[in-house]
Amino acid sequence: MIKRTELAVRARLEELLKPAGITALQYTALTVLERRDGVSAAQLARDSFVTAQTMADMVRALESRELIRREPNPANRRERLILLADPGRKLLAQYAEPARELEQRMVAELSGEETDQLRASLIKAWRALA
Repeated sequence: MIKRTELAVRARLEELLKPAGITALQYTALTVLERRDGVSAAQLARDSFVTAQTMADMVRALESRELIRREPNPANRRERLILLADPGRKLLAQYAEPARELEQRMVAELSGEETDQLRASLIKAWRALA
């Protein structure tokens, strides 16, 4: 059921983001950077639940659209950190409310207590596997 729910959410998110010209996976990466800016591509891949190769392609696409930027890591000269650029922040702000509405639609038939329980259960399941 988790996979079926994830696929349904992704399909709705893809539909929602189509006008912006980004995918649900790209949107996820941008939201990760919004919470934790200045990470390596490897860390961004882990936090976005994609492979390193997928992230490399995604970084190139997002950078070409100037939604992110890369800067040298002062602690490791061979590594570049990925940062959310202003256009990326604007895009996230533009889609914040529609994304919240999508989440609300997903839990609309649950009570507040059931929604809290679902969230808590999913966090426990995620932590058990992390």
